Amino acid sequence: MDIYLTNNLTNKKEKFVPKDKKNIKMYVCGPTVYDDPHIGNARPLVIFDILFRLLKNEFNAVTYVRNITDIDDKIIESSKEQNISIKDLTENITKNFLDDCSYLNCESPTYQPKATEHIDLMIKMINELLKKGFAYENNKHVYFEVKKFSDYGKLSNKKLEDLIAGSRVEVSENKKNYEDFVLWKPSNEDEPSWDSPWGRGRPGWHLECSAMSKKFLGDEFDIHGGGIDLIFPHHENEIAQSRCANGTKNFANYWVHNAFITMSNEKMAKSQGNILKIKDFKKKINGQVLRLALMSAHYKQSLDWNDKLLLECQNTLEKWYLVYSDNLKITAKISDKILKPLYQDLNTPGYIANLHNLYEKAKKGKDKELFISACKFVGLLNENTEVWHKFKKDKASITEHEIKIKIELRNKARKNKDYNEADRIRDELLDKGVLIEDKDDTTLWKFK
Repeated sequence: MDIYLTNNLTNKKEKFVPKDKKNIKMYVCGPTVYDDPHIGNARPLVIFDILFRLLKNEFNAVTYVRNITDIDDKIIESSKEQNISIKDLTENITKNFLDDCSYLNCESPTYQPKATEHIDLMIKMINELLKKGFAYENNKHVYFEVKKFSDYGKLSNKKLEDLIAGSRVEVSENKKNYEDFVLWKPSNEDEPSWDSPWGRGRPGWHLECSAMSKKFLGDEFDIHGGGIDLIFPHHENEIAQSRCANGTKNFANYWVHNAFITMSNEKMAKSQGNILKIKDFKKKINGQVLRLALMSAHYKQSLDWNDKLLLECQNTLEKWYLVYSDNLKITAKISDKILKPLYQDLNTPGYIANLHNLYEKAKKGKDKELFISACKFVGLLNENTEVWHKFKKDKASITEHEIKIKIELRNKARKNKDYNEADRIRDELLDKGVLIEDKDDTTLWKFK
């Protein structure tokens, strides 16, 4: 069955035609390990994990690369703020990130290269750009000269002046032009640095992905993925420097980007003060609940994150586990009809609708193996019943009377517009294994 993906390079949904059917190649931008991942970071983890599973179902071999950026200005700033070494910070956050991936039941990529392990390749690429006249050195800095690349802005479908307007572009007297971006820069004495022809320093952020994708996937490959916020400047810059250094007409053939997660229809961001870290859910909610929630909207649409969404996903999985059997040997083949929504641009809501239909049959004793197999295909029902139910272990630690009192106090706080207190009570109940849902003028509750 043919796979269709929305390609941001053409702004169209296109049939996926691989460069080589014997080895599909996909690169997805991974984390910059300066802080623990949040729910917004979790969305591409799950979306591209599903795409990875789908590609493996259709093709014999898939090479999936997801980098780890372990040198960046944000990392340096965070290490100073926390008064810990960069090595300790990046190792700790990388471990937490990998734990989060496991919690969300994401399969491991084929390769997870770290930027600091490939500095030599970045220096080599910079030298190639200088040699070909696409970059210049000034005062121990090396910059890519954007005007030398005529296709700049093609991914964003905007002119250069429109991209630059209102964007956060580094201002520096070392640059020829405002829009030029850094390939190499000197480091201070207390910052990580490597020897280079331009003095001790470190690479620019954009260069890292170009060097690592080239090593593991070659000069051109099939799919490049990431969040929609990476289109400019990160992915535009990747395309420019990679095509110019490699001398190719293409870099990645399909550019796939997931939309933002919002809270109360506002983008989740530190500046908004609405960051929810993945680790904060681990003692409260099974990772499958988060995974199902992250699949509940199409990846091209924004997803509004709220307690009601989590409650609905919890209830859904609670029902589905009623027909799950630990001892059932899963051999059922999933038909094209069931898989079709995923082949049509990763339509996860459509696939979830198919799972609901299969569940209705399974609870009547029909096609139970098929239902479980279809759930496992997208990383659900991946734990035995004992593990699933252990998340209810705390429900005896609070009585029904205490729950009602807490809800009354929360409603009073909401009425007085003391939303911080209302959120604190909600989180306290969640810690005790109690999920609440505000419906009209009533607050409903249930144990997880």
